[in-house]
Amino acid sequence: MRRVPMLSGSRVALVPAADDDVVLRPPAPPEQIVDVPAAVRDAFRFPLSGPSLAGLVGTGARVRATIVVEPPSLPVPGAQQDPRPAALAATIDELAACGVPDTRLTLVVAGGLGRRYGQRDLERLLPPPRARAFRGRVAVHDVEDDALIPIAGGARVNRALVETDLVVVVGAAETVLHGGPGTLAAACDAATVRSLAGASSLIEAAGLPEWERLLAIEEALTARAPAIGLSLVLDLPRLTGTYRGYPYEPEALRAVVRSPFRRIFARLPAFLRRDALARQQRRIDVIGAFAGRPSVAHAEALLRGVELRGLRLAEPVDALVVGAPWIGPHHPREIANPLTAAAIALGLALRLYRDAFPVRAGGTLVLVHPLSRSFAQGGGDPYAAGFAALRDATGPAELAAAERSAARDERALAAYRGGRACHPLLPYADWAGCGPALSQLGQVVVAGCRDALAARTLGFVPSHGIGSALEMAHGVAGGRAEVGLLLAPPYAPLLVGEG
Repeated sequence: MRRVPMLSGSRVALVPAADDDVVLRPPAPPEQIVDVPAAVRDAFRFPLSGPSLAGLVGTGARVRATIVVEPPSLPVPGAQQDPRPAALAATIDELAACGVPDTRLTLVVAGGLGRRYGQRDLERLLPPPRARAFRGRVAVHDVEDDALIPIAGGARVNRALVETDLVVVVGAAETVLHGGPGTLAAACDAATVRSLAGASSLIEAAGLPEWERLLAIEEALTARAPAIGLSLVLDLPRLTGTYRGYPYEPEALRAVVRSPFRRIFARLPAFLRRDALARQQRRIDVIGAFAGRPSVAHAEALLRGVELRGLRLAEPVDALVVGAPWIGPHHPREIANPLTAAAIALGLALRLYRDAFPVRAGGTLVLVHPLSRSFAQGGGDPYAAGFAALRDATGPAELAAAERSAARDERALAAYRGGRACHPLLPYADWAGCGPALSQLGQVVVAGCRDALAARTLGFVPSHGIGSALEMAHGVAGGRAEVGLLLAPPYAPLLVGEG
């Protein structure tokens, strides 16, 4: 019997794995791009589709350009060394080389329903010297802004994306909804952003209604101003310190299991464990860069990323064990609460699949997380309210009524517009993202649950330890269940089927 280390909030849980269990480790790092600015320049000069950046700018005489970026919320967890600021700086340089100085640039931070950026967050979008030297206009998108411009399909978009001569989308192709046309949608109104939350798969666009909606938004915007997108293919976050190689190298896994510091770490107060994990040095490398029409560049980058970072699972398993980290999926990062922990495991990890859902119909998800009701003061108020609505609702109709009420909560909206909290609809969007996985699963068992009421409020089954959780999974399978262990975060895409 092997023992496999897996994150459970800020603790490290040892999960017993039989010889026939499937341990899904992220792949080793692929070949990376060393010179990110050069890759960005080449992508803009040789796009996959449409004119180059220079061709769109033309003579550059009095051309105004709008650059749209998303907060770097994915992948989870983030990394201290992230290439996206360098890519944004290279984009500004390339525009300057085409005759568009930064004084004629508008940088729109499209955070969707997430908490709006403050000054300190904005300064991290570019490398520090470039942030100090930037002379353009910076606009933090507000999904409740009365000045949003209506476009086709009922969406309303940030005025800066319409009153411009050129739109440039800069981001990373992490999912169907993040990057490319998803970045344009994140610069729309709250109702439009909320409508995209329930996509069944985050890496398979074919036949996805949410992808068709994104294409319609892009088409409506490009009818007003030309647009070009830069989509980076990012590697998974990799540890660079003592535990370099975890979790994709077997020797690194054994080192964590044998480490004498693991027991000491488990006895530390929670805030010290979280601080130690946050200080672990991680880096994210670029493994590809593509430009062209935003949807085209994004689709190609997403396809390449899935192939380079994906894990092959021969067939769906009866039960899948997934650990959730100590932080939430949104930027700026906050301590995970029951809703964000569920959003990471069910709304992110279980939707990063292609071809087939990774768990057999009626199977079990074992969520390794304490699931404590810890809501960040101030910033976590919308999640506390959303959790209370889930607890009190007796059915979908009551939950929908609570969501409509939350969307009109003036106090919560004022906190969002002031950058003190996320939009009150974000908890409902996170929960809606769990819906596709919940519709496939028979049960969700929370291993190591410290708050049974929190688990039952979400419809989950609390369990004191991983052993009893696995026994429940075997019982649901009617015998010995085929168990998969997804070693994460970071979460790698799952390619289900023989391939």
